[in-house]
Amino acid sequence: MLFLASLSLGLLSATEFLLAAVVFCFILMTVKSSGKRIPRGLRELPGPAGYPLIGSVLEMGKNPHLSLTQMSEKYGDVMKIRIGTRPVLVLSGLETIKQALVKQGGDFMGRPDLYTLRHITDGQSMTFSTDSGVVWGARRKLVQSALRNFASASSSGSLSSSLLEEHVSEEAERLVTTLQQVMQEQQGLDPSRYLVVSVANVVTAMCFGKRYSHDDQQLLSIVNESEEFVEVASSGNLVDFFPLLQFLPGKSMKKFKAFNRRFTDFLQNIVKDHYESFSKDNIRDITDSLIDLSQEKDRNTKIQLPTGKIVNLVNDIFGAGFDTVTTALTWSLAYLVVYPEIQKKIQGEIDETIGRERKPRLSDRPLLPYTEAFIQEMFRHSSFLPFTIPHCTTRDTVLNGYYIPKDMCVFVNQWQVNHDKDLWKDPSIFKPERFLSDNGKEVNKDECEKVLVFGLGKRRCVGETIARWEVFLFLTTLLQELQFTIQDRVTLDMTPRYGLSLKLKRCEHFQVTKRSPKRPAE
Repeated sequence: MLFLASLSLGLLSATEFLLAAVVFCFILMTVKSSGKRIPRGLRELPGPAGYPLIGSVLEMGKNPHLSLTQMSEKYGDVMKIRIGTRPVLVLSGLETIKQALVKQGGDFMGRPDLYTLRHITDGQSMTFSTDSGVVWGARRKLVQSALRNFASASSSGSLSSSLLEEHVSEEAERLVTTLQQVMQEQQGLDPSRYLVVSVANVVTAMCFGKRYSHDDQQLLSIVNESEEFVEVASSGNLVDFFPLLQFLPGKSMKKFKAFNRRFTDFLQNIVKDHYESFSKDNIRDITDSLIDLSQEKDRNTKIQLPTGKIVNLVNDIFGAGFDTVTTALTWSLAYLVVYPEIQKKIQGEIDETIGRERKPRLSDRPLLPYTEAFIQEMFRHSSFLPFTIPHCTTRDTVLNGYYIPKDMCVFVNQWQVNHDKDLWKDPSIFKPERFLSDNGKEVNKDECEKVLVFGLGKRRCVGETIARWEVFLFLTTLLQELQFTIQDRVTLDMTPRYGLSLKLKRCEHFQVTKRSPKRPAE
């Protein structure tokens, strides 16, 4: 009553009124939240109290994956934090995450309605969409089917190779030539600048049946600005939890929106051309395959994909097959120049098993255990996908004896699992041998299954298999022909920048040389 009286008498300034309104809203939300009753026999979620209005924002800092890992050591694998006034469930621990995403997958398969995610293909992306029902499931099946068909198909009809192998081999060879040419003109280079185009060309070849040159401005304008997307789409972006920030000018958010509009327009033009030239008797690429599959009603769900939704699925495929592979290869090359003895060991394995006369194939993966162990350790040690895309509970549920309400935002801390001292001996040390059998001739699959990269359960990344194939083929092809080093008196900074994926800082000091011919005595 005193507040209302003061307002009526004009005693409050605009600033005081705004502050009072914010405090009033906070109190109202706190009272409303505290009014929820926890069923008898269940425990309330533990976690830091946080500060009024801002919650645990200060404790999270610039590297939430690290700070939340520290918090989990105190509060456990299931804890609650507040970002602003919004409660967020944070899951850590391999077994707890498996229980939630696999065994209770239906309870945790939702996506929260976050401001940033609404701007990705207008909120219609299969990967980021809040939808998790029958329609979403049918579209996911379409994507899986299209990916499977084109990853295993061959342009020549041969069973010894696939379209994916053909595209990666072609792009990797071009990349080898490009890197050597660049090194003839300058003393050092940033490999990520050239990796992004090569990896993007594999995706465009699979999705659109075409490739772009390393100088194509249309493609470069997209791939070179994709880091804006990665930065804004990260878990814990404040604009998702403080609605007021949505109305304030910010360069990052403006660039994020502009990037998504430009990328959607880019895809829409390509999909439009495909519809105009589509022939059921000549399926040229994944886009054609999606068009073909969408015209056949699913026998169980009776759902047909509208024409306008094809571009959203193509967007999901492009995203799944681009940033993850590019980032993985960039981290791989960084580890190889920091640990040259590991690079030499991989090259020795390639020389002994494949030689220099033919190109690596997917069928070589079981024959190159140390190379596979290196890739697995790169995924674990870098944990460049520190969190999955945020999940959301679809109903009231119970996890490890804790009551969790419906519509609660969920962060899955993959970084914590990959550096858990209870799972890994000396987790901070980079050691590929941890994934090998005792005799060093096989990959220990049980150890590999402990690494979290692509999520788990119903929301697991649909492009995981293809991403793993691409990383293997690119890496082995590059190391078969090239040697990677860093310029003298230069120390590579391995401290990443936080985002949806952890990025290394740009480095123009890599050196690339052609490997000397293998000596007969080797």
